[in-house]
Amino acid sequence: MLRFLHHIVWGPGTPVLFLAVGLFCSIRICFFQIFGFRRWWKNTVCSILRGGERGEKTAGFSPFQSACTALAATIGTGNISGVATALLAGGPGAIFWMWVSALLGMATAYAETELGIRYRRRGRNGDWLAGPMFYLEYGAKSSIGAFLYAAFCILASFGMGSMVQANAISEAMRFSFGVPALLTGVILSLTAGVILAGGAKRIVRTAERLVPFSAILYIAAALMIVFRFRENLPAAMRMIITDAFSFRSAAGGITGFGVSRCVRYGIARGVFSNEAGLGSLAVLNGGAEEGAPGLQGQWAIFEVFIDTIVCCTLTALAILCAAGTDPRSLTCNGAELTGTSFSRGFGPAGGQIVSLCTALFAFATIIAWYYMGKQSAAYLEEKTRLRLPALYPAGYLLAVFIGSLGQMEQVWTASDIFNGLMAIPNLAAVMILIRQVKRPPSDR
Repeated sequence: MLRFLHHIVWGPGTPVLFLAVGLFCSIRICFFQIFGFRRWWKNTVCSILRGGERGEKTAGFSPFQSACTALAATIGTGNISGVATALLAGGPGAIFWMWVSALLGMATAYAETELGIRYRRRGRNGDWLAGPMFYLEYGAKSSIGAFLYAAFCILASFGMGSMVQANAISEAMRFSFGVPALLTGVILSLTAGVILAGGAKRIVRTAERLVPFSAILYIAAALMIVFRFRENLPAAMRMIITDAFSFRSAAGGITGFGVSRCVRYGIARGVFSNEAGLGSLAVLNGGAEEGAPGLQGQWAIFEVFIDTIVCCTLTALAILCAAGTDPRSLTCNGAELTGTSFSRGFGPAGGQIVSLCTALFAFATIIAWYYMGKQSAAYLEEKTRLRLPALYPAGYLLAVFIGSLGQMEQVWTASDIFNGLMAIPNLAAVMILIRQVKRPPSDR
């Protein structure tokens, strides 16, 4: 039954829907994600270098902190193993279609983040509550759609956000460092509990420190692999371009574009790595205190860029350069292919580096998805009078512990279904409200 539902939710039409909405959003903002590159780069990366976006505001968080929290959810184990899965299924040309999908996804991310800022509300404790549930109810006038989105988000958080991420950490620690699964589960649950008990402020502060460290570590390691096998780089680029327009590569690349956070059932079992279209970026960027919705939308563009154009591309190039052959000729799976490629450059330490990055990425995803689920629980509390925010933390930590102990195949499938179901009302709302999405009117 789960496989049948998964096929329906993530059938061939779903990638087309994501790309179509991305194209409409790109047209609406005049392809700002491409032609406005210098501008959004200045307002994001350059603002970090100037030190102007790191401080916390009086209420809510700085744009940089919100961006780190969003990156914590989007940069995941799929950036390591999911890209390898896309390569194995679609060939090197899949990477080209990942680039195309990412460019359109930047516009979707911008649109849903702007709408999230525009329709957000203050919670009882004074923190911002944001996400598709709010622009579905107050913008698209669909209370049912808002309720369903929040419910699907909570269910997905227990699966994709906690259990499968904990399982990825447990497997990585057991394989590379010999840590028993039970010990990993205890330590992981306690560590996550300490962070989550501090509320939104402690979550974003942790993300602010963890995400740059883990991303820089992984990017540096991948760059070293590419440099180590730099003589194969021209051939790798040729494989990507020349293979891009075969039917198999196009199907693999579009369907499997940036498979997020963990290994999926091949390409069809993935959600988009950067989550543009799922509405999560609207939730995670919604706590930022800034002057205009368009500014945080530019951070959302940056998040997609780092997640897919940078991290996923470096993974692909590291694999292609280290393998020196078409990955479809290899017999290993996605996770093994990434580990093998890094081991060719670093020796036995290569697998440990991949495992460490996997654990860091997955832990960041755990705390970010908790933030998303807690926001949805707060929304549903207002609608149902149920004390969901009070019950949610205990249930989430229990899911983290259980996820550390065993295989998660059925949970993967169910979580993919809930992720897809999150996307449907969100994409519908973005299209209904697309006239409210504005290209940034002036530079900052």
